[in-house]
Amino acid sequence: MKRTKSIQNLVLAALFLALGLMLPFLTGQIPEIGSMLLPMHLPILLCGLICGWKYGLAVGFIVPLLRSFLFTMPPMYPAAVAMAFELAAYGCIVGFLYGHSRWKCVKAVYRSMIPAMIGGRAIWGVAMVILLGVRGGSFTLAAFLSGAFLNAIPGIILQLVLIPVLMVALGKAKMIPFGENKEVKTAE
Repeated sequence: MKRTKSIQNLVLAALFLALGLMLPFLTGQIPEIGSMLLPMHLPILLCGLICGWKYGLAVGFIVPLLRSFLFTMPPMYPAAVAMAFELAAYGCIVGFLYGHSRWKCVKAVYRSMIPAMIGGRAIWGVAMVILLGVRGGSFTLAAFLSGAFLNAIPGIILQLVLIPVLMVALGKAKMIPFGENKEVKTAE
């Protein structure tokens, strides 16, 4: 049983990695829209929620670096490197919090996503300060607020609406345990 779950998570993680590589093509012709809708973030958050924090961390770290290597977008330095830490934090935090949540419900999804989104953006800011500082540049608070929050408002809204809807749909399709209490489930 445990081996089957492990294989299932590995396959799903590969699916989320592929989605992370391909979704930005939907907005690729207009980079400004891509930076507002954050298409790479969606599969990473779902990966952490569905597969767990370890898979979310790994897929989140790999996707921007692999995408930069294969398609040269985002540029490797500093964007893809900083995004690797940001997305790894998203996948790790959302997976850890949701995995330790007693209930698997919409409320638990939000309680996991919001800290993950804040933590990932903070880590992105720290990574940008370090990466730009190494080259003698600077990363101002205004640049952080603009990049992490102001320009990303449409993507943040999209994540907060779409991901819970997808989790509910997957739960209703019996593809993931959703709407269940862990204690009741393990006691059966």
